[in-house]
Amino acid sequence: MKKSILVFTLFINGHFITNAQDDSIKQKLDEYLLAANKINRFNGNALIAQNGKILLQKSYGYKNVEAHVLNDSNTIFQIGSVTKQFTATVILKLQEEGKLSVNDKLNKYFPQFKYADEITLENLLTHTSGIYNYTNDIDDADSAIVCNPADKQLALDIMFKHNLDFKPGTQFRYDNSGYYLLGLIIEKVTGKSYEQNIRDIIFTPLQMDHSLFDFKHSSDTNIATGYQTLNDSIQKEASAWRWDSTVTYAAGGIWSTTSDMYKWAQAIAEKKILLATSWKAMLTPHLEKYGYGVFVDSLFDEQTISHGGGIPGFIAYLNYYPDAGVTIILLNNKGWFDESLNAINADLSAIVFHKPYELMHEHSNVKLPYDVLKKYVGQYDFDKKHHVYVTLENNQLQMEAPQGGLPKSPLFAQDENNFYLKIINARIEFVKDDSGNVTQLIAHYMGKNEVCKKIK
Repeated sequence: MKKSILVFTLFINGHFITNAQDDSIKQKLDEYLLAANKINRFNGNALIAQNGKILLQKSYGYKNVEAHVLNDSNTIFQIGSVTKQFTATVILKLQEEGKLSVNDKLNKYFPQFKYADEITLENLLTHTSGIYNYTNDIDDADSAIVCNPADKQLALDIMFKHNLDFKPGTQFRYDNSGYYLLGLIIEKVTGKSYEQNIRDIIFTPLQMDHSLFDFKHSSDTNIATGYQTLNDSIQKEASAWRWDSTVTYAAGGIWSTTSDMYKWAQAIAEKKILLATSWKAMLTPHLEKYGYGVFVDSLFDEQTISHGGGIPGFIAYLNYYPDAGVTIILLNNKGWFDESLNAINADLSAIVFHKPYELMHEHSNVKLPYDVLKKYVGQYDFDKKHHVYVTLENNQLQMEAPQGGLPKSPLFAQDENNFYLKIINARIEFVKDDSGNVTQLIAHYMGKNEVCKKIK
């Protein structure tokens, strides 16, 4: 009897301790996102879960500022390039059914492309095809085209008129063309539209009933208004750039909710939809740690399966930690190309894994003279393959790391040695020798200190 009481007491105490820990984590997650929302770094919905238990599911900011409508749990966001993992899943499903193979050469489907016999479907899936990125040729002047249903030949003409950027399989270069072509291949081998395949193979079985494609603008009132700029003084809608799903297509055409995306994350965790061999193929990293439609990397010594998406008016991020059973879903209705939620994901992950983090806050922007700023200009090498470039444009330092996926982004001075890189919430420290010459930079972010030596 005493033993039974002891076991029961231990169970009850453990239960309350676990609940208390969960409540503490939830409070910290909410505190962090409230701080990010306050400085206009996050306006959208978040869902964080661990081992099937939701730690936080909450909405922040406005779905539509002009109408004074707040985001809520039903709000639908464009997920951009997070779409790619859905496309990859359909390709693998069709391979299981014997309708295609990832080893197929592209000339089986597009014999008119002069380089098609050099490229496999796996090259398309892993961004190693060398095909020109069709979205490079879409700019402000094309808004009348991209915001309406577009003929698929338009994208093909852009891709196929260019030479390859490199020999297929030898390099990684992220592009949308490969996934656009995969969408067309899906249609060719099934005789059904890309979106119908997505619904039949993924949405319907997983009951993702609130995910959709925005053809000539859906009438669903739950769809969020996307903003290019959103702060206390400026609310600039991205409505003139609300890309039709025929343009983003299999590379970025899906809209969804945090609840639906959580159903998808659970499908990854439980290996639903596909056979185990297909999941293994999808989650095997190739060049630059990219699998099929996902990055397979690590953070805080935990394996990650993740992908982000950035498109006019919206930014999305999905990250799953398979060993820890942690899911982080972030959908934001404010953003633009090359913006990301990586920094917020990293800080939320730090909270869950009990690692150091800081609340987001406004940083000072000290004005430094041109002669001081130009000392930092140059190339900095992390290793032989990964380079960081610091340039000075209109008295503003810019930092870029092409191989690391960092687009050219402004550095804001906190003092003469420390700068703030807003896009990844990082402190960039420049180190000088005794003569005052800059010798290296240290990127302080995500609990790490990455050192890059100045080369020239």
